[in-house]
Amino acid sequence: MHAGNARTVLQPSTPRRGAALAGVRGHPRHVLDAFDRRILDIYRADTRLAAEAIGEAVGLSATAVQRRLKRMRECGVIQAEVALVSPAALGLGTTCIVGVDLEREGPEALDRFRARMARCSQVVQCYYVTGASDFVLIVQVEDMDAFVDFTREWLTPDDNVLAFTTQVVMDRAAAG
Repeated sequence: MHAGNARTVLQPSTPRRGAALAGVRGHPRHVLDAFDRRILDIYRADTRLAAEAIGEAVGLSATAVQRRLKRMRECGVIQAEVALVSPAALGLGTTCIVGVDLEREGPEALDRFRARMARCSQVVQCYYVTGASDFVLIVQVEDMDAFVDFTREWLTPDDNVLAFTTQVVMDRAAAG
């Protein structure tokens, strides 16, 4: 795996406005209020900001911001704080979006495919989705030759991969 290359396997579940969040590790349920949402908007843009600066922007004390951030980490609202590293700086000049159609879609087949993609260093994101494909992969590789190698190693030998489509990213408009 390339250093700084973050991989995530995401499930289709995103809390909606005012949604109750079941706590993990025995924590009580919490609802994101307007302060939490404003804190998250600022925090998502720059996790290095001091609680004082966030508090000033949202009208809370630094202590209140720290307490809310801690609660959101414990409840799984904030899942990770990561660095966005330029793929080009890692020698990964080609990003592809790959739609994968599976032959069998039972729970075991889905779990096997998820686990296989989680082991692949070129797959930086893997989404189980509705629509035209069963999975969408974000793949970062050095060049198109490396992408062909990826498909030959990870997709074509998999008897459960019925088909896949590829879109090559020409320019990244937003990230993170």
